[in-house]
Amino acid sequence: MSSDESKLATAKTVLSTVASIGAAAMVARTVLPEEFQDYLFSGIRNLVNRFSNHLTMVIDEFDGLVSNQIYEAAEVYLGPKTSPTTRRLKISIPDKEQSINVAMECNEEVTDAFEGVEFKWVWVCRQIESRDFYNPRDMNSTLRSEVRSFEVTFPKKHKQRVLESYIPHIVKQAKSIKHEKKSVKIFTVDYQKMYSLNDMWTGLNFDHPAKFETLAMDDEVKSMVLKDLQRFVRRREYYRKVGKAWKRGYLLYGPPGTGKSSLIAAMANYLNFDVYDLELTEIRDNSDLRKLLVATANRSILVVEDIDCTVELHDRESAGPDLALQSPEVHDQVKKVTLSGLLNFVDGLWSSCGDERIIVFTTNHKDKLDPALLRPGRMDVHIHMSYCTPGGFRLLAFNYLGLKDHELYGEIEDLIASTNVTPAEVAEQLLKNDEPDDALRGLIEFVCEKRKENEETKAKKGIEVKNIEKGEESEK
Repeated sequence: MSSDESKLATAKTVLSTVASIGAAAMVARTVLPEEFQDYLFSGIRNLVNRFSNHLTMVIDEFDGLVSNQIYEAAEVYLGPKTSPTTRRLKISIPDKEQSINVAMECNEEVTDAFEGVEFKWVWVCRQIESRDFYNPRDMNSTLRSEVRSFEVTFPKKHKQRVLESYIPHIVKQAKSIKHEKKSVKIFTVDYQKMYSLNDMWTGLNFDHPAKFETLAMDDEVKSMVLKDLQRFVRRREYYRKVGKAWKRGYLLYGPPGTGKSSLIAAMANYLNFDVYDLELTEIRDNSDLRKLLVATANRSILVVEDIDCTVELHDRESAGPDLALQSPEVHDQVKKVTLSGLLNFVDGLWSSCGDERIIVFTTNHKDKLDPALLRPGRMDVHIHMSYCTPGGFRLLAFNYLGLKDHELYGEIEDLIASTNVTPAEVAEQLLKNDEPDDALRGLIEFVCEKRKENEETKAKKGIEVKNIEKGEESEK
């Protein structure tokens, strides 16, 4: 027999064997129970893999009783990926979210490439009999009777690269994808569920439209805040290197209506960070404060508004003797949340419980705050939210009326430059009329009246000061 005839005979034998195995597989799929099919095909797969130069890693959904983070990352990472052979995909919109989630269907295959290496992924879903025990973290333990895992196959020689580079790459990419797709939420405290770390904060979609482009604040201050936020989010390794918790503190101070809440909303929308709104007056003691703060998520903004009047945060050195003389009832009321308790989370040991967090305090009266709260390292950036400026007015007029210029702008800018009027007051006047000319004239009338009120208030205060000085001189 010639060599060509020998090769032909070998090829026929191989094809015949493959055909026989395929026929047997088809029969098995139609005759055998699903459980036995899984066992049979798993055995065939293991036999083939034994003689293969490829390695298959199995990533189970759960590691004992806890979730497998690599599985969760792979699920997110592989969602938008498809292969030419992909025939089925799952799509969904999670509760309280806006974007569509795309995921693999059971037993579908997806091909991925990383640093020139090809990886074949299969999402394996295996039906099992109902189990007797219930794992509260595994919704499939009794509800679906299904065990799920990912299997990734690649050349054996790249095992170390997979463990050291590819898997960390998947985890990092999944984190980024989840962050980009998630809807920003605002959380408030549910005081009826303070016993549960997972339920003490209640979240709602945060649909505030504020953006840095629409904020009526000084351009230089706005640019400074933007650059500071950009620098903060990219300095994870720097914070670790210098031994500091990855957090940033902002103090927003200024009169009411100057845009403090709008700036917070713009920060949240820009960073895609959730907002945790903390009302200190409702918290019983420092212990509850710690629980709430630890339960906040990474990549979030913790907001304490009007900190000068929400709680009596006394100076730690001067508070002791005075409080000791008070009744137990008053003592408990004043000491329910202390300055020490708050500072311990801002820059103490508890400040390291979480990463990439921003803490924002707002106040109308910066001079009323304890100096200990203003120390560098606690409130890193102090931002003065000033009265409306001519530039701020122009931005508001463009936002509300769509006007870049108008014959009345010169008069209005002169009035605003010499009058203490807030951006909120200017915006309210611009909202009152759809006709730009009428809205601007109404604003002129309002600012003139505001100037008159300011002058009368200033004169009244001057008279009061003179009366006090006269009284002091008469006493002498």
